[in-house]
Amino acid sequence: MTSPAFPIVDLGPWFDGGPSGRRAVADRVRIACESIGFFAIVGHRVPDETIEAMRAVSRDFFDRSASQKMAVARPRPEQNRAYHAEGTETLARLAGNETPPDYKEVFAIGPLDVPADDPWYHDAPGAYPNYAANLWPSDVPGFEAAWRSYWSAMEGLQDTISRIFALSLGLPEDWFANALARHCSMLRALNYPAQRQLPQPGQLRAGEHTDLGMLTILKNEAADGGLEVRDLDGKWHEAPPVEDGFIVNIGDLLMRWSNDRFRSTLHRVANPRSGGGARRLSIAYFVAPAYDAMIECLPGCATADRPAKYPPVTVAAYRNARFARTAAPIVTAA
Repeated sequence: MTSPAFPIVDLGPWFDGGPSGRRAVADRVRIACESIGFFAIVGHRVPDETIEAMRAVSRDFFDRSASQKMAVARPRPEQNRAYHAEGTETLARLAGNETPPDYKEVFAIGPLDVPADDPWYHDAPGAYPNYAANLWPSDVPGFEAAWRSYWSAMEGLQDTISRIFALSLGLPEDWFANALARHCSMLRALNYPAQRQLPQPGQLRAGEHTDLGMLTILKNEAADGGLEVRDLDGKWHEAPPVEDGFIVNIGDLLMRWSNDRFRSTLHRVANPRSGGGARRLSIAYFVAPAYDAMIECLPGCATADRPAKYPPVTVAAYRNARFARTAAPIVTAA
């Protein structure tokens, strides 16, 4: 079952339908982005084996002991890298709220194979922490290979969706290509464990927030207690698992870029309805342009009646400080 808040868009005509097929896909995506800011995609051409390998090694990692996971703990609060233990992230802070920490744990990576001798990645203002080193667990067979394969698939899907967005906004398909050429996207596996005790008042698996980047590509699964999205009337809708697809949503940067034509929508991960509930694993790829890309009103997105609402801002200036607010002090391995 799918909610009307989550239209399902088949990308097949984008790949195979010629100009008319591409236009039809772009129009469907535009309608979703201008209303709810979320949609599901099928026909994406990401191999099933790539997805299943990613799920398998991620579950294997989260099943390790606390000490094994903490061996690759996030080294600094501002670095969205490696293992984030339960109790170290509060996403509600992105929306300016204070709640108990999210009931989840995370493993995350950023861009792969960053050139070591290029100062643009390391020394220029705004570069850090977008290209910080990744850490890999050494005791999970196939972990790094599976994550690299999934990352590569997401880069391809990132390119496809950004082209669809450009066409849907009346821009050339490659409009976002330069900004994404040296992107600082992030890939996170989020493990929502069965809850061993009742959540604290106001505590969710992930607190209400909007995403910071350009867009998010989510692979969720059917399990009690999952993604919910708030519509324009304030009603919350449960996201469908879409086993053969992905959920896509608009982030704050694209909302600003489009002068609020596209919506970055408040969402959360709910607690299980049935007590402790079942474990849930989600895999989220957060698309972010290069840190020095300037986010300013796109051509055609401002009119005399709807002037540009936001001053220009770089990706780094917008994202870095806001993400750092979500983190608790780092707990290091003994």
